[in-house]
Amino acid sequence: MKILILNGPNLNLTGKRETELYGTLLFDDYLVELRDRFPGLDISYYQSNVEGEIINKMQVANLEFDALILNAGAYTHTSVAIGDTVRSMEIPVIEVHISNIFSRETFRHTSYIAPYCQGSISGFGLDSYRLALGYFRK
Repeated sequence: MKILILNGPNLNLTGKRETELYGTLLFDDYLVELRDRFPGLDISYYQSNVEGEIINKMQVANLEFDALILNAGAYTHTSVAIGDTVRSMEIPVIEVHISNIFSRETFRHTSYIAPYCQGSISGFGLDSYRLALGYFRK
């Protein structure tokens, strides 16, 4: 099974930025752990701070991957366009967040993505990705 993990804005700074929320482990280092833990899954990774690039990658993923794990970062709460793209996808999408978005500022409680996803996982740190991958392990 081919799975794309797609991270949005500022997630390239995971491990360096707001470590009290996001931890100190770099995402690239965690990705190695994920690939070791799920050898039966073909896991690809992409990160962008640019909304249009994220949408373009999602459209490609819909044709080239079996599933998408999406952490759209702050775009989760602002981007109707990314929500529309998720809605149009034929492959399953799981929304993930490192922090618990419901324990943060009120504006983060709204997701324009969640209504169109297979499920949403938040608040488990980087393990949110592990939980999403576990769903696809068959």
